[in-house]
Amino acid sequence: MTERLYYADSHQQSFYARVIACRPAGNGWAVVLDRTAFFPEGGGQPGDTGTLNGVPVSDTREEEGEILHFVSLPFREGAQVSGALDWDRRFGLMQNHSGEHILSGIAHRLFGCDNVGFHMSGGEITIDLSSELTAQQLERLEEEANRVVFEDRSVRTYFPKPEVLENLRYRSKREMTENVRLVEIEKCDLCACCAPHVNHTGEIGMIRLLGSMRHRGGTRITAACGKHALEDYRRISRAAEEISALLSVPRTETAQGVKRQSEELERARAEVSALRRRIVEMRAETLEPVEGNMILFEEDLSSEELRLLADAGADRCTGVCAAFSGSGDGVRYVIVSRHVDLKRRSGPFNEAVSGRGGGSSEMLRGSCHASRQTIEQAVTAVFRRGEE
Repeated sequence: MTERLYYADSHQQSFYARVIACRPAGNGWAVVLDRTAFFPEGGGQPGDTGTLNGVPVSDTREEEGEILHFVSLPFREGAQVSGALDWDRRFGLMQNHSGEHILSGIAHRLFGCDNVGFHMSGGEITIDLSSELTAQQLERLEEEANRVVFEDRSVRTYFPKPEVLENLRYRSKREMTENVRLVEIEKCDLCACCAPHVNHTGEIGMIRLLGSMRHRGGTRITAACGKHALEDYRRISRAAEEISALLSVPRTETAQGVKRQSEELERARAEVSALRRRIVEMRAETLEPVEGNMILFEEDLSSEELRLLADAGADRCTGVCAAFSGSGDGVRYVIVSRHVDLKRRSGPFNEAVSGRGGGSSEMLRGSCHASRQTIEQAVTAVFRRGEE
């Protein structure tokens, strides 16, 4: 049985131990020690990384009661080793995990929510709460959580005796009766947990809610604590500075600046749309009347612009006016006719040009993947006036 040093001191960063066992595991080796400060994956917290005698420990997990340290080189059984945690990573995990306890405890006390799911990944934590929370409630949750941090309250971990445990009210996802380890955050939360935590809430620094969404009848919140919250703040701050410089407005006025830019962009789009429509109308005015089909190939026209052109062409031909825009990788089309029933010919045309689309007896819309020559041949073969 491995002595779990993190139970006695969650801040112990290095230690000496003896190798109890070392056996192959995947492409490396799994080492069992008589004592360790490495926390194995559990309770929503990832396993620790670090080194044993300078050899990287890529992960730590518990399997069948054994704490396994995964390394790339074997160790001799009975050998003495020096272990060192990747402390920056571990401390960030402890900040996030202790922050999660604070958020879950406050949500339970204020809003009657239960924590029904918890996950740590990439510096963020997700917490699934059993009730839906409003924006105002989430804001209060964040404010109260940071109050607990700023007051630097104590965090205590212990194994209560069974007779004491049965009289305690604590949070737990499952029923437990023995070897229950409790994490008590002063005047905030009491929860069963096997993971290492900070000693005082002030070590967390700050708790930041990054987002929320409805999830299975409740609320899933995403948060970051401590150094991860600081990293998020820096990313947002850099983005705000870049937007501020691009818009030539103070950082505090970027939202108004973006709104003005958006309004100007919408006006510009409307003007461009009107100009493009006028260009299409002018192009339509140049169309000469023809007997039979009119086939038009235009550059960079939208489906609606193609419709305007094809509709005008249909008045100037006795067959169909087929307007196309694009390349062989993706060609939009609109086909209009005053004389030919189009609907029943949609299938044969699409088959001939590898297309997709449909419509009515007067108009077809769609797209195809074919060369100009293939398209022209298909229009001539499929759309013949009077042939059913």
